[in-house]
Amino acid sequence: MKYGFWLPIFGGWLRNVEDENMPPTYGYAKEVIQHAEKLGYDTTLIAELYLNDIKGIEADSIEAWTTAAALAAVTDKIEIMTAVRPVFHNPAVTAKMAANIDRISNGRFTLNVVSGWWEEEAKQYGGEFTEHNDRYNRTSEFLEVLKGLWTTEDTFSYDGKFYNIANTNLSPKPIQRPNPILYAGGESEKGKQVITSYCDAYVMHGGTVEEVKTKIEDMKERRKKAEKEALQSFSMAAYVICRDTEEEAQEELKRITTVKDAAGYAGMKDFTAKSELEQQLKLQDYSVSNRGLRPNLVGTPEQIAKRILAYEEAGVDQLLLQCSPQLEELERFANQVMPKVEEIRKSLTSI
Repeated sequence: MKYGFWLPIFGGWLRNVEDENMPPTYGYAKEVIQHAEKLGYDTTLIAELYLNDIKGIEADSIEAWTTAAALAAVTDKIEIMTAVRPVFHNPAVTAKMAANIDRISNGRFTLNVVSGWWEEEAKQYGGEFTEHNDRYNRTSEFLEVLKGLWTTEDTFSYDGKFYNIANTNLSPKPIQRPNPILYAGGESEKGKQVITSYCDAYVMHGGTVEEVKTKIEDMKERRKKAEKEALQSFSMAAYVICRDTEEEAQEELKRITTVKDAAGYAGMKDFTAKSELEQQLKLQDYSVSNRGLRPNLVGTPEQIAKRILAYEEAGVDQLLLQCSPQLEELERFANQVMPKVEEIRKSLTSI
């Protein structure tokens, strides 16, 4: 199992807690990623939203791509997975920017491709927000342009419905060949088709072991039928609450899920109405982003470790963690849960 975390660009992950002592600043983000790298974390995921989906649309949030470039220059080993949403980006310029950040990072920059769901944000920032399947059709063209520019040695041209470029030269190319890893998540039929055709790895919202196992088996079968190489990774979002006792963990869970009339719920209607989700989203689930509570990584280090091994057996090979406050909880997880996972795994293999 590899361990990653969501970079705290919104001031936290809890819609019911106003101040999580996680300021949405580059300084705090830098402190978190550098400390996490020393603790042995493998990946950070930088979400791309121009409005704050957690603390309310008028709250501060950090822009993803400028932050990624800055962090690439001050880290050494950790993978920097940055979201990209085609409705806001020119694909040729994006290919150029990604190649440059990949070189700054010495081959550690990857992309999480997101087709978009928040109509209000698109209106405010000039994104062309179309119906669901059309957004994925745009994503398909976007990825064709990215891959074409990254892999074609000579100039590359493209004539599509959404994008048109002619005799474009992209140099230098990314360090990663043939391309930086393209992660994506999607639960609709159209989304899964796009991932099957164009992407390298699958990112999932939090789910139960059975839900996630079903998704992984389905995506493996789709790639096989499409005669594509196996996906490189299956990652899952999860919110972790690690405490010395189960009672303490449950008390914290109750605290963060007691639903209030908070500004952070502004985007819930668009998320549920404009996305095609496989599981119905409850209001309590939405109190933590990305359905992070569904994996139930809540309890003592041993309880959480056993749960992680169940997900590993189901096919998950990377966790993308959220926690609060992030510096302290990432350290707790690294010191208490990661070693316990290895301890239990070794004990099981020796039987």
